[in-house]
Amino acid sequence: MRLVQRQPKPKEPDKALACLGAVRQDTGERFLYFCDGQPNTDKVILMLERLLAVARHECRRVLAIIWDRATWHKSKKLKRWIYKHNQTAKRNGDVRLLTCLLPVKSPWLNPMEAHWVHAKRKIAEPDGEITANELKRRLCAHFQVELSGSTLQ
Repeated sequence: MRLVQRQPKPKEPDKALACLGAVRQDTGERFLYFCDGQPNTDKVILMLERLLAVARHECRRVLAIIWDRATWHKSKKLKRWIYKHNQTAKRNGDVRLLTCLLPVKSPWLNPMEAHWVHAKRKIAEPDGEITANELKRRLCAHFQVELSGSTLQ
């Protein structure tokens, strides 16, 4: 079964939905972050701030992020934000960010990629369209996360 790109109806409020995800290597816990529109640097920064809050709560010193080479992961704006965050974190004893880009065309090295493959197969609708709210609900059910605490504003 393949997912077909849905054509939005005119004046439809939710034309695009981005779902950013992270998986912890130590516990396997997954985090989902939904936001309207296409993924971009600002939405990645919001996700990083939420992940940093989790790391602070657990008294971690470093948050390691391994991600693919999507344009929003390599942007100058994000690099500047991470640099500034790490400078402030070093002065204040806060959690620092360590980011690692995966090699080109190597999705099998991305820890989250296998989770996305299984999720797509599990939630796909063979003969109908899925609304944005239903898609969020199904993804949260599949990953066993709460919808209310996982949405970016």
